[in-house]
Amino acid sequence: MGLGLRALGRFAGSDLVDRLGIRKQAEGVVYRATRDGFRAVGAANRTFKQVQGNGKKPARLKPSGSGVFDLTPTDEQQMLMEAFRDFGAERLRPNALKADEAAAAPKELLAEASELGLTMLGVPEELGGAVSERSAVTTVLAAEALAHGDLGLAVAALAPAGVATALSLWGDAEQQGTYLPALVADDAAVAAFALHEPSPLFDPFELKTTARIDGADYVLSGVKAFVPRAADAELLLVAARIAGHGPGLFLVETKAEGVLTKTSPGMGARAAGFGEVLLEEVRVPARALLGDGSPAVYAEAVRRARLGWCALAVGAAQAVLDYVIPYVNERVAFGEPISHRQSVAFAVSNIAIELEGMRLTTLRAAARADAEKDFSRETALARHLCGEKGSWIGSEGVQLLGGHGYIKEHPVERWYRDLRAVGVVEGALLV
Repeated sequence: MGLGLRALGRFAGSDLVDRLGIRKQAEGVVYRATRDGFRAVGAANRTFKQVQGNGKKPARLKPSGSGVFDLTPTDEQQMLMEAFRDFGAERLRPNALKADEAAAAPKELLAEASELGLTMLGVPEELGGAVSERSAVTTVLAAEALAHGDLGLAVAALAPAGVATALSLWGDAEQQGTYLPALVADDAAVAAFALHEPSPLFDPFELKTTARIDGADYVLSGVKAFVPRAADAELLLVAARIAGHGPGLFLVETKAEGVLTKTSPGMGARAAGFGEVLLEEVRVPARALLGDGSPAVYAEAVRRARLGWCALAVGAAQAVLDYVIPYVNERVAFGEPISHRQSVAFAVSNIAIELEGMRLTTLRAAARADAEKDFSRETALARHLCGEKGSWIGSEGVQLLGGHGYIKEHPVERWYRDLRAVGVVEGALLV
């Protein structure tokens, strides 16, 4: 399909088309081929009640931290981690294989996850949230705990929380009043951060999705990829290049005319329900632009999304380590446990060493974000480490299980596939 579209696109852009006088017909073929497979979003039936700002100031969270570098979880964070870890072990992991095969998370399971209050972690108490200070570290710990159960299901559960966090950080009073009540409600709206695009070596600062100004509105056109729960999404935070300005973030209700979607499961994180979203001349009001289109806001959103994926990598890598230790101790070959061999023991210890580096760099970047300090360098380090070492840990887990690592009876083959997504996907969630 991809090769066919590229061939059609190359043909439509050639001089031969003009010489033959079939430009209009060729463009029509390319348009229909691109549009094929997309459909209207199925769950876009929620109506967000428009709220007028009336000069009211938006609610903002205070910076957290005492100024002392300390990554020890607070009592409250420890309690949340234990609750999320238990949920991951008792509810996510038993359903992970079936969700991976279906390339979608069970709706009842996502409803249970929503009851944990995930969308409240980045929302001020006065807006129905659960925190009074910035909480990227708390969200990172929550993501790690859930990904220990299953990374794909964790993405599906956390995606709406990312949009709620973005509204808390950069939304104005009107945007917060319109969308946050639905995101923190018992029946929370399905939302996701649509940043990635279906192009090789995607660069989030070189977007092909465009937003042109038309009167008092913006008109969005393009295709977004790796959008979690795309088929059910009701609200999207869409990254688009504003003509003559640069990249910006737009709040797009999926019931808007011109929003189409199709499922597009990949190699890993299949339970997230990834899909592509086609924006076909979608008209949104000027008030849909988040953070006044600030380049600094957009850059911070990209960094916070990368930290989210780092947290997921730490959780899934910890799951690999926790699984292989008892396996190598119990697996007997030539009359003794295979853990008695130095090559196996050193492999397990190397996993633990690299995992601790992933965790500490991720937490350090999140702590600097909460303290309103520049965290771009720390995020770059964490992303590189988690992307490279995360996939290596997944591969080592498969290797340590030998033939068992290649079959679905053991979850390490799924964790390996999931961890490969960490260095590839942009957006989808945000801490």
